[in-house]
Amino acid sequence: MNNRHLTFHTDGTFKMVQFTDIHLQDGIEPERDARTLALMQRILETEQPDLVVFSGDLIYSVDTVDPKATFRRVIEVAVQAGTPFAVIYGNHDTEKGVTRAELQAILTEYELCVADAGPEEVQGTGNYVLPLYSHAGDRESAVLYFVDSGEYAPAAIGGYAWIHPNQVEWYSRESAKIRERNGGILPALAFMHIPIPEYNEVWQSGRVAGRKGEMVCCSKVNSGWFAAMLEAGDVMAAFAGHDHDNDYIGVLHGITLAYGRVTGHNTYGALQRGARVIQLLEGERSFETWIRLEDGSVM
Repeated sequence: MNNRHLTFHTDGTFKMVQFTDIHLQDGIEPERDARTLALMQRILETEQPDLVVFSGDLIYSVDTVDPKATFRRVIEVAVQAGTPFAVIYGNHDTEKGVTRAELQAILTEYELCVADAGPEEVQGTGNYVLPLYSHAGDRESAVLYFVDSGEYAPAAIGGYAWIHPNQVEWYSRESAKIRERNGGILPALAFMHIPIPEYNEVWQSGRVAGRKGEMVCCSKVNSGWFAAMLEAGDVMAAFAGHDHDNDYIGVLHGITLAYGRVTGHNTYGALQRGARVIQLLEGERSFETWIRLEDGSVM
């Protein structure tokens, strides 16, 4: 993993742009791919983030002739902007013609990439932690967790994969290490591709803002990651993608659960394309978030 330190600005801010469900397809509908890439470039020019988070389904590998080249086209949007970037994988990135290990090998070629494959003994590829340092660079001030939410459940169960128990245990260990070396809990955010079952619960609570245009396509199995975050006490908010017609955000038991905004034009969904923007404040257990849309407006 790159040893680049991510640091807050002197004004105490750190801004991220979350691109999700980009679904680049390598020339099947070239004008749609071109529109998606142009949208991403404009958002980065407008927002000037400190980190880009690609939160899964960067490519739609089933309809992609050269998935590695298509993957590079996506991440090079961040490279051309000179912005550090993190990556987690979705259920469509490695369905056909390429593996997560092969995509991860590509990432190691880029100096601006801050993603990591994660421990080999933990399920998935791309379970890693990024500390954010104070503006002076002398101490850890916040934490970002990235988790591989997998692809599909076994056929006997059906539906989507779940975050496995050894991933939950890995998170709990990492959280405890961070707490111990910093003498207390640091504010944290978490990113995954497939939403967890609690996204249903937060919607049903009514304490939400945004739209729900489709069912929550979570796993049928709840492996307890939300409970682990609740017990650790560090994660303020978790961000997912996957469901292109959902963009809502709500608070459940003190943890914010939020969707990004679908970015890619080469896929289903009635929502205007865009990206979620998240801004942390140094030394505060709080964040701001908004959605930047293709037409330049903000939600």
